Amino acid sequence: MVDLTPYRAILRSRIRAQLQYRTSFVTDILGTVGVGLTELAEVWVIFHNVDVLGGLDFTAALLVFALSNICFSLADMVVGHLDQLPTYIRAGTIDAFYVRPLPLLAQFMSSEISLRRIGRLTVAVIVLAIALTKAHIAWDTGTVVLLILSVVSGTAIFSALFTAAGGLQFFVVDGAELTNALTYGGSYAAQQPQRVFPDPLRIFWTFVVPTAFVAYLPAIAILDLPGNVLTPTWLAWCTPLAAVFAWVIAGICWRAGTRRYQGAGG
Repeated sequence: MVDLTPYRAILRSRIRAQLQYRTSFVTDILGTVGVGLTELAEVWVIFHNVDVLGGLDFTAALLVFALSNICFSLADMVVGHLDQLPTYIRAGTIDAFYVRPLPLLAQFMSSEISLRRIGRLTVAVIVLAIALTKAHIAWDTGTVVLLILSVVSGTAIFSALFTAAGGLQFFVVDGAELTNALTYGGSYAAQQPQRVFPDPLRIFWTFVVPTAFVAYLPAIAILDLPGNVLTPTWLAWCTPLAAVFAWVIAGICWRAGTRRYQGAGG
């Protein structure tokens, strides 16, 4: 059995290092708060000019925004640093990860935690509280379970996207635009009412890269809004299956990428 104690110590030391430089830490937090507020302002500007967009009013759009940002912030905090893989690959320093006993992905997940993402997460949590307060929701056990499932499964979906993008970076070291389309593009798509997209994009963001399961589908189910042929309301309960599907694809991409790398003689 692998001893995880050294990696926990590394993680704790990284957290202490981020907290040690308080000015830098506060600046980073304010920066991510600014990102969250900027994206929220975009939603406000849109609904300041229209009452309903894609079947959602302002309160429903806030719920979609909050759920997607909470899930993305949590995933970004845990595995977002996979974005640094091209730097490790080009420098050859990734070789050190290959010779350690812990699996490569587990090392990356335990080697860093980006506390600065708390700023964006805080904005999203506050918006979620406002949306749930303003919305007319028939609260019952199913609603609470669906809300919890959407956060857990949505975080898993975004984590899978970061992992898949990390695996693809072994093939396209200088192709950050491609991998960012999966992660940050997926985050942006998850914030939107899916009905504003043309059918090909709706199919892509629902059944290929399943970001519609992160926030939009749970939101319309929680608010008891009508679905449509492509995204019926009951599909929200399939969010855990979407997370499993995303991780199967992510596992294939990660395995293919890490096996392709030959710098460590593997």
